[in-house]
Amino acid sequence: MRLPGLEHWATLREVVERGGVSEAARSLSIGQPAVTKRLRTLEACYGVPLLERRAGRLALTSAGRKVYKLAAETPDRQAALLKDLESTVSGIRQLRLEATFTIGEHLLPTILVRFSERFPDYKIRLRLGYSRAIQTRLVTDLADLALVETAPGHPDVLVQKWRDDELILVCGQGHPLAGVTEIPSEQLRSLSFALREDRSGLRDSLDQALRINGIDSLPVEMEVSSSGAIMEILSHNRHVSFLPRFLVADALSRGELHHMNVGQLRILRTLWIARNRTTLDHPVAEAFVKLLREVT
Repeated sequence: MRLPGLEHWATLREVVERGGVSEAARSLSIGQPAVTKRLRTLEACYGVPLLERRAGRLALTSAGRKVYKLAAETPDRQAALLKDLESTVSGIRQLRLEATFTIGEHLLPTILVRFSERFPDYKIRLRLGYSRAIQTRLVTDLADLALVETAPGHPDVLVQKWRDDELILVCGQGHPLAGVTEIPSEQLRSLSFALREDRSGLRDSLDQALRINGIDSLPVEMEVSSSGAIMEILSHNRHVSFLPRFLVADALSRGELHHMNVGQLRILRTLWIARNRTTLDHPVAEAFVKLLREVT
């Protein structure tokens, strides 16, 4: 048996819901003979009458009610399917990108603009968060690619080196230490620090490096969830902070901040590209990673 086309089901639906052939013809913008022909094709296909006249009006037969149920559902299901398929195709052209706050706010904007110029048909949805939460979103397939400051340790996450970074001690140019090029590590305990908050990738990197070098804690007077805000705090010349070199490079060159070495302490770290191993064939992610390699 050859199944009828969507236009036949749509015609039966319109006849029933509009109350007659002429009404259905107007709704479908076709002639009444075309409506009648489609109804006859449906009946021939199923081998049973679908409509009958009762008191001068068309009404569904018992078989017609079953076919009408299908006729009523099929166009809606078809529309939903087309929308789903469109979404699937769009997903291949869209990247769900995650990044830590410092990376997202200070490294990514220029990169995103360049990516948009090079690949105007690709779309990026950027979400900022903490490294640990980002790992969870990668593992649960809520993200395609991430740029993080702490390497995820989950077996389902592929981790690749992106770029080198260093956390350096800085202060404002009016701070008492602004003319000093180096301090001993023991002096750190006498300073007032404004640092990123616990759970941030920057703070995790800092705390780990300090512990390795035998420095258990710092006198933290402020914990701030924005690296940019910390730079503004430093301009008031009361606090010092450890911040990424890439973040403060321009402020150092303009003379707005001052960098001090801390004995033999150097806090080197790596910024990472992280991806779910099940989605490594993502074309937008591949294009984005290629651009990251070019601009590093």
